[in-house]
Amino acid sequence: MTRLNPVVAEVTARIVERSRETRTDYLRRMDAARDNGVARAKLSCANWAHAFAGQTVADKLTAMGGQAPNLGIVTAYNDMLSAHQPFERFPAVIREAARELGATAQVAGGTPAMCDGVTQGRPGMELSLFSRDVIAMSTGVALSHDAFDSVIALGVCDKIVPGLFMGSLAFGHLPVIFAPAGPMPSGIPNAEKARVRALYAQNQVDRQTLLESEIGSYHSPGTCTFYGTANSNQMMMELAGLHMPSTAFVHPETGLRDALTAAAARRAVELARSGEGRMADVIDEKSIVNMIVALLATGGSTNHAIHLVAMARAAGVLIDWTDMDQLSSVTPLLARVYPNGSADVNAFQAAGGVAFVARELAQAGLDKQVENLKMAPGSGVFIEILKKRLDGEGINLRFLT
Repeated sequence: MTRLNPVVAEVTARIVERSRETRTDYLRRMDAARDNGVARAKLSCANWAHAFAGQTVADKLTAMGGQAPNLGIVTAYNDMLSAHQPFERFPAVIREAARELGATAQVAGGTPAMCDGVTQGRPGMELSLFSRDVIAMSTGVALSHDAFDSVIALGVCDKIVPGLFMGSLAFGHLPVIFAPAGPMPSGIPNAEKARVRALYAQNQVDRQTLLESEIGSYHSPGTCTFYGTANSNQMMMELAGLHMPSTAFVHPETGLRDALTAAAARRAVELARSGEGRMADVIDEKSIVNMIVALLATGGSTNHAIHLVAMARAAGVLIDWTDMDQLSSVTPLLARVYPNGSADVNAFQAAGGVAFVARELAQAGLDKQVENLKMAPGSGVFIEILKKRLDGEGINLRFLT
């Protein structure tokens, strides 16, 4: 058995001690909400009738039985974000999967979702960070109907996932699953895009040429393929235990993506029936440490130096930049993905993606007594395997010892 890295153990213990009071208070509130009973048992008949007035007859009959779980979908769908455009059809997939198990699913509410790629350099960018807390609040508003036995959160991009995460933790007595949409297929090579941008800056090509190049890069539904905040979000949600496994970087509009979305719905029903897997238990001091180390190991977005502090606090966990700095001193940088390297997140996925990185980190520092992924420096075996897998892929790897 591989022992937990002593620095990771030290930082985790410090976070546990620092968070003792706030974490205890958070769990007390979540226990009280859980002990108050499931939604379908405590809502009055008028409340319950209102909740299903717009649903199909079949779903009304299922709900009237009083035993079927009801899934609440909180969605950040809009057409402005390529990463969120696929969410237009996700509720139908989720509803059908729930019905197959004798349950129901409803869109509980929507959240705003702005795109930094559109607002960058414009006045709208000034609202970007503030939108995270609006998203958290709107998630809370959606779930405040208290008519749901578990939650499926639909979001991908920069401030949206942190906001959904924070808002869902206010209802952490429920199981919560995040269902992403995945990245778009790779477009023109990053080097070519940079070349055209440089030519435009030198007045050697016109705006139309630049626009055609940019459209060749950002060209379809799905997340932008560079490893920025959006894709870092997905990696962290998977390592936190809020995704179905190997969900983060599967392309939208594929059979596998639909199957994973349906599987998320089925799992949400199972958790609702079992009473297990509430978000308050999944997200604790150890899972927060996992998220930090996974972010460091993959060279993820530095924006999470801001977001992670707020996300953890919503679960009663207190972290600071000292924790991140100390964890970084023992965490290997396993891959450089664009903009830290030349190849994009699709090449990262082809090389093994989140699951491969998690396996190597866990094997190098897993504490079996905790039953939770613990991260420490990766092994030489991983280096050799990954080098072979990436031969010709163009990812620039750098390993720390």
